[in-house]
Amino acid sequence: MDVMGDKATLYETGRFVQASYREEAGGEEVADEAAEELRQRLAAEAGDAEAMSVLGAMLLRRGDLDGAEPHLRAATAAGDRAAANNLGVLLHQRGYADEAAGWWRIAAVAGSAAAAHALGRHHRERGDEPAAEYWLRQSAEQGHTLGAYALADLLEHRGDAAGTERWMRAAAERGHREAAYRLARALDRRAAQATDDEGAPLVDEAEQWYRQAAARGHRRAALHLGAILERRGDLKEAGRWYLTSAKDGEARAACALGFLLRDAGDTENAAVWWLRAAQDGDGNAANALGALHAGRGETQTAERWYRAAMDAGDDNGAYNLGLLCAEQGRTQQAEQWYRRAAYAGHREAANALAILLLRAGDRAGAEPWFSKAAEAGSVDAAFNLGILHAGRGEEQAALRWYERAAAAGHCEAALQVGMARLRDGDEGEAERFLRCAAGGGSAEAAYRLATVLDARRPPEPAHELGEPVNRRSECEEWYERAASQGHRRAQVRVGMLAAARGDVVEAARWYREAAEAGSRNGAFNLGLLLAREGSEPEAAVWWTRAADAGHGRAALRLALVYARRGELAEGQRWADRAAALGPEAVTERATRLRDALRQELSA
Repeated sequence: MDVMGDKATLYETGRFVQASYREEAGGEEVADEAAEELRQRLAAEAGDAEAMSVLGAMLLRRGDLDGAEPHLRAATAAGDRAAANNLGVLLHQRGYADEAAGWWRIAAVAGSAAAAHALGRHHRERGDEPAAEYWLRQSAEQGHTLGAYALADLLEHRGDAAGTERWMRAAAERGHREAAYRLARALDRRAAQATDDEGAPLVDEAEQWYRQAAARGHRRAALHLGAILERRGDLKEAGRWYLTSAKDGEARAACALGFLLRDAGDTENAAVWWLRAAQDGDGNAANALGALHAGRGETQTAERWYRAAMDAGDDNGAYNLGLLCAEQGRTQQAEQWYRRAAYAGHREAANALAILLLRAGDRAGAEPWFSKAAEAGSVDAAFNLGILHAGRGEEQAALRWYERAAAAGHCEAALQVGMARLRDGDEGEAERFLRCAAGGGSAEAAYRLATVLDARRPPEPAHELGEPVNRRSECEEWYERAASQGHRRAQVRVGMLAAARGDVVEAARWYREAAEAGSRNGAFNLGLLLAREGSEPEAAVWWTRAADAGHGRAALRLALVYARRGELAEGQRWADRAAALGPEAVTERATRLRDALRQELSA
């Protein structure tokens, strides 16, 4: 529930009215108050009822209740409604609430909107809501700003949304800053529940009311205005409003300002504002300070701030303490902190606890925590549950959790769903999920998507002169994306496509990159390319690497190289290796070569 803002003073409630002639008009302050008081006193002594009312109001404002009361009573007896209202204020201050209400009723019946407001407030404090609504409505309908605000507050309590917005808007339009803030909050909440098209106008209107309230010094309005501007990307203006709010004592604004400064690279000033917010009890700021010190290796200071966050009621403090202990190898303490946060409903702590238990071999203990975290909305936990079920051979259960994680944007889960759809022969669905995963940064998904597109790619059309038309297809783009992310099979495939175009340099670059990352196919193809370019000794080096990694064709190539060199024993050894590695066609050729070399050696 939103806090309504700063408590109103007596004078801000509208229960205090200075004089009948200023009641509706407002008037201007008299420059020389002492001279004005003397003038009013002389007039009051001469029997001027209006002067008695004004003098009584002046003394009441000063806090001179004893001096004000006789003047206000005399003016009231003469029929001055402002004096009746202020007499009610005076009696209310002295603790005579029922007598004060009697005078407010007299003034309200005489048409005083301020008295009707005060009487409505009195009845609400007594729990008499029907009477409170009656008098507050009388005040509001006469254009009394505070009456409109108090009526809106009462209607909100009673669940009358339409009435609340009408009167809150009326008060806001008359300059009531708290009404402007609460109206903006209501619009903000409606925008959050609406679609993008419906929500955008609501956010725009909320922003205008936040601006009005913030311009009048409402610190929470400045905070929310800063948040809207930050989401829009107007970081400079957002920072100004956060600063305004933070200087007025709003800890959340100080914390948000700290994050803006950190994102701008100014960690020193960020820490200053986080410290200010944390000292005011903001758990998020304490966590940010903890993370800052943890990143510097100052683990003791980090732990102190995480504990401060926890003491402020922020469950992230316990979770972060768990992370800190886990990084230091303090597994038992990490488990304790994860459990504390998990029992408090922290879903990522529940997921971390499950991983900790799983690594310790406690599958039975881990699964319920994965489930609890996943049901609470942890995407990682849903994916981990999929892995857990897949490890037990429960493919359908695994797929359900993968689908749930994929729907929330987990790219590795989308990859698993895509591969499952491929196994089921549903190429259309497979492509959809693979695109999601590849777009999310999965190199394996980009490669798998490329293979799907490659398989259905029609043959390249021929140029009129018989030359091939080299156009980059979509599948090549996905192969290249996967290759640039270090996917070895994609690198080999990109190299093959480059070689097919006649781009030997590009092909060699990709083959070499794959080979150096451990791809035996990359090493074999690089060897073929080098051999064609006349560099057979270097080719043999790469074939050796590929053959040592289990590549049968590379072993056969080495056997042929050594046979041509006359190193028959070495050739026979590689032929034996090729025959053992296969595949079948290689085994057949390698066997014939080995037998021929054996005969040659025995001749």
